[in-house]
Amino acid sequence: MLSELLESLDSFKLESENAFLNAASKEELEKARVAYLGKKGKISEILKRVGTLSPEQRPLLGKRSNEIKAALERTISSRTAELLEASRSERFRTETLDLSLPGRRVSLGSLHPVTTIMQEITAALVPLGFVIEEGPDIESDYYNFEALNIPKDHPAREMQDTFYLSQDLLLRTHTSPVQIRTMEKYSPPMRVLAPGTVYRCDSDVTHTPMFHQVEGFVVDKKVSFAQLKGLLTTFVHTIFGAHVALRFRPSFFPFTEPSAEVDIGCVICKGEGCRVCKDTGWLEILGAGMIDPEVFKSVGYDPDKFSGFAFGMGVERIAMLKYGIKDLRMFFENDIRFLQQF
Repeated sequence: MLSELLESLDSFKLESENAFLNAASKEELEKARVAYLGKKGKISEILKRVGTLSPEQRPLLGKRSNEIKAALERTISSRTAELLEASRSERFRTETLDLSLPGRRVSLGSLHPVTTIMQEITAALVPLGFVIEEGPDIESDYYNFEALNIPKDHPAREMQDTFYLSQDLLLRTHTSPVQIRTMEKYSPPMRVLAPGTVYRCDSDVTHTPMFHQVEGFVVDKKVSFAQLKGLLTTFVHTIFGAHVALRFRPSFFPFTEPSAEVDIGCVICKGEGCRVCKDTGWLEILGAGMIDPEVFKSVGYDPDKFSGFAFGMGVERIAMLKYGIKDLRMFFENDIRFLQQF
């Protein structure tokens, strides 16, 4: 019985090899593979008779069938490669390539305008003695609010719609927490820039849930508001040009006192009045002020010994004014035609 089954396997091998080698396409080859090696194929019919053999004979039949299967798999692999090469050669023979057709140019963008403005802001201030510090995007309530003189019941919290992750953790609403973290690590004097991403629950033509800010602050002995005005005047003229007018308006921020908002002459209408500046001739670009003594107390600085100022600006706001971009959402659409303009 064993010899009869081994002869059947040898005959099966010759028959299936001829079928595989004569297959004229990948489809015919696959059909032949299923017919001979599939679960219901001819080899399965032969191996169903293994139960008629003695326990000593069964391993001999299994070994031979595995050898035949391996050999046939090699035949199928070789024939598949031959059919693929034949198909490729036939396609090259019948298809034509017009070398005179123009190539497809790959579209290239450039640095994102937000990145460009961020670099311009830091390039304008680093030569004035500022160093860059960074902080985490996920902040504690203490660093984002309380240490900045904004306790839990302070109405100023309503000025910022916050993404809370838990009762104590949140996505930072400004880069001002870097001011606290830096003052905790170092002693005055210091001049620091804190660029980064910030988050607020807001979305329209002029607001997005995620945007970028640059915070700057100076701490030393006898720092004055006059120094703040001089620094920001130099900064504005560096970014927008020496011809641009600017003014300081009294304002309120919990972490600075006195506080001011800085306006520049409208870059659209040159101060004559238009829809963008609401016919005022001025555009607000940043907030600033003298660091509140309560902030110094939270980091262990003596407010009678040290003073300082801070300022902060939205990078997208600066980019919109400098490049004449009317819709903030264009920054996030990743349209290559938009990016190519910068």
